[in-house]
Amino acid sequence: MTATEAPDISDLRSGMDYLAQLSLANPVVAERQLMRFLDALLAAPPQPGILLALLEQARAPLCFVEEEMARRYHNKALPLVGEEESSFQQVVSAWRKMGKAYALCARLEEPEADNAQYVSLMATILHRCLYYTGMIILEHYRARRDLPPGIWLDLHGYYESAEEWGIAYTPVEDALENNLQASHCAAAYTTLLLIDIASPYSNSVRNLNLIRRWAGIWAPLVSIHRLDDDLEVPAYVIELMRDLPLHPAAVAEEMPVDARRLDTTRLGLQINHMLSQLRQRITPSQLGLGEETSNHVINLLDHLARPWTQSASPRRFRRFATEGVARVAVGFEAMHFCVTGKAFEQPDSAAAFTRGEFDQLFTFGDCVEPDREMAIKPHISFPVDEWSVINHSANGFRLGRSSAGQRISHGQLMVVCPHDGDHFLLVQATWLMQDEMGGLIVGVATLPGMPTGVAVRVAASKAGNNERYVRAFLLPPVPAIKEEGSIVLPPGMFQASRIVELSTGDDTVGQIRLNHVLQRGTDYDRISYQVL
Repeated sequence: MTATEAPDISDLRSGMDYLAQLSLANPVVAERQLMRFLDALLAAPPQPGILLALLEQARAPLCFVEEEMARRYHNKALPLVGEEESSFQQVVSAWRKMGKAYALCARLEEPEADNAQYVSLMATILHRCLYYTGMIILEHYRARRDLPPGIWLDLHGYYESAEEWGIAYTPVEDALENNLQASHCAAAYTTLLLIDIASPYSNSVRNLNLIRRWAGIWAPLVSIHRLDDDLEVPAYVIELMRDLPLHPAAVAEEMPVDARRLDTTRLGLQINHMLSQLRQRITPSQLGLGEETSNHVINLLDHLARPWTQSASPRRFRRFATEGVARVAVGFEAMHFCVTGKAFEQPDSAAAFTRGEFDQLFTFGDCVEPDREMAIKPHISFPVDEWSVINHSANGFRLGRSSAGQRISHGQLMVVCPHDGDHFLLVQATWLMQDEMGGLIVGVATLPGMPTGVAVRVAASKAGNNERYVRAFLLPPVPAIKEEGSIVLPPGMFQASRIVELSTGDDTVGQIRLNHVLQRGTDYDRISYQVL
């Protein structure tokens, strides 16, 4: 068989032999081998029992390979390009093929409702269909992509089948997710509902992986019920015939017979118990919560407590629908230029020619008039994108644009000149998604205070400092919201109690001591300081 030839999988032995020869040391090659394997099974499926056994055997290597492939686009700026986009499409295609293959097992089976072995088999098949449909959803979240139409209807459909056949809570082994306890269809379904209500587009991939892990462990604590009391409508409902996840009952059409509710009482108790244990200095690893710092886990659990107990999370500031165009720039150089309105120049004490300036001086030096001050100031311009304002609140904006423009990362620092303003504000991208057409939607939170562009460098311990200044931003105190003054620095520059020199651009140089981190993004640190 050549490298591109479809394998002939006619029985269990030939399928097992093919899987045993996978090149797992090279995930790219192994991924192609597994896709040929799945394509062969879908084109000419063997007997149901053989098909199921082969799919079960393929789960672990496929999971390993696709996680390796996904590293190419996780935590990348949007929109995805080139190899990143190709890898995303490959991973999603793999999960789709696995889901289709397991669904084929269910179609080929003959019903034997009173046969315990058959019941367990069907529960396993439906669990896997839920699992791989859920992986499509999860991968879209981790890539910050809008979900494909109909995906929630697919997930609801598999769960409803399990419910109708009375196997929603039939135990199912799932070594990929949990070796210590059995799962079931309702738990696999609930896991995705919990991930969705945790605001996945506002979380980092690191946090999403933790959320997925915890949701999988604790999903069995959540029960799913029909609405049996028309007078007592829950805050959140699931409508099995609508392409929506768990959503507020207020946006539901009349409470239909397909509506379900989640009982998350025991999950709320579990979260409180975990928080109590963590605050008593028990480590997350001891509690099975992952190899993370206690502070990080506590903050994330606090963030999850409200949505996972279905408690309303009141907005700090009301949002207003708006129309207009905002101007946006990214990168310290472009942001500094937008805020100050002029090119950045090294203060005199650190002035030094760059190689390009030296070459220009060497070439054209004899053209400089003796009685005129020499100044080498090349024309500088930075790209500024235009975004449509979708809505705004007192502390941020939701913006949208087409695929054209600069790439944006979650947690990135940006400057925004609002549709109704003349000054650029510092903001952080706290919510980010790419839609099906390649356009971006971003939610940004404003950093407190009107920024001033400054220059900073580490103060020298001895006389004379030849270090060059770097761009930074000074933010004034905002007593109304109890915010102290802060400075925004490039990453890697902060050290507690470090003394830095600060120049405001008019040859005024002072010193400040850096205190502690107030806010941290992918490309900046916001630090409190003390003037010396």
